[in-house]
Amino acid sequence: MKVMISQPMNGKKESQIRLERQKVIKKLEDLGWQVTDTIFTDEAPKSCNPAIYYLSRSIKEISKVDAVMFMNGWEKARGCRIEHDICLYYEILTMYEYEL
Repeated sequence: MKVMISQPMNGKKESQIRLERQKVIKKLEDLGWQVTDTIFTDEAPKSCNPAIYYLSRSIKEISKVDAVMFMNGWEKARGCRIEHDICLYYEILTMYEYEL
């Protein structure tokens, strides 16, 4: 089964984001889940709002997974809250880091 990680990323470098999610990825993989990499490193087109551009990429990934794991602090991040609402509205399984 495939899972995506929803994680607050605003103001963080890619290296910090990857480091923060390593423990979560390990636990999910130990449970038999396949974790989808959703750290997008491409630049948003100049004609786009970057936050909305990357959120749209995440939403596309939600359509391809069986569940979304919300890392601690998700409720304080606008994009994570939107992803959470999408999961609830479309009945995508939600999991939370504190439950691991």
